[in-house]
Amino acid sequence: MQVLFADAPSLWAVIAVGAAYTWLLVASVALSVIDARTHRLPNAWVLPGYPVFGVLLLVACLSGAPWSSLLRAAVGGAALFVFYLLLRGAGGGMGGGDVKLAGVLGIALGWAGWSALAVGAFAGFIFGGLYGVILLATRRAGRRTAVAFGPWMLLGAWTGILLGGVIADRLGL
Repeated sequence: MQVLFADAPSLWAVIAVGAAYTWLLVASVALSVIDARTHRLPNAWVLPGYPVFGVLLLVACLSGAPWSSLLRAAVGGAALFVFYLLLRGAGGGMGGGDVKLAGVLGIALGWAGWSALAVGAFAGFIFGGLYGVILLATRRAGRRTAVAFGPWMLLGAWTGILLGGVIADRLGL
């Protein structure tokens, strides 16, 4: 598992990063259930991710984690946010909650590494696409049926966080 520190970190850095990802784990479960049921990703769950990650990752860096990880997290968050915003603007079926969640997930993926970011961003589309194909093949949905994408974004992000390095190596990236 490729996560989170280049050198031996301080205990406070480990606690801060662990707390950030624990928050993401809890939010992932809640958001997946809510989005699957209502097709909404409520701001009350999504927006706290920005200050939670911002403060805790800053604490981690102040406690000895590499500052380059924080910069990579910021770039990842901005990149995924803008990418999803562009998809939404192009009529790609993304909702505002998906765009806001993409920024939080980009921060989490970026901290974990470039491979995590690439794999996590792409994996959500693979999982969501496979789910859509299964729904169409089983005639449980039509081409215009709305499908909650948040759960697939979250599953893709966790795939990137936990397996991004391994998958990238296997794909030769």
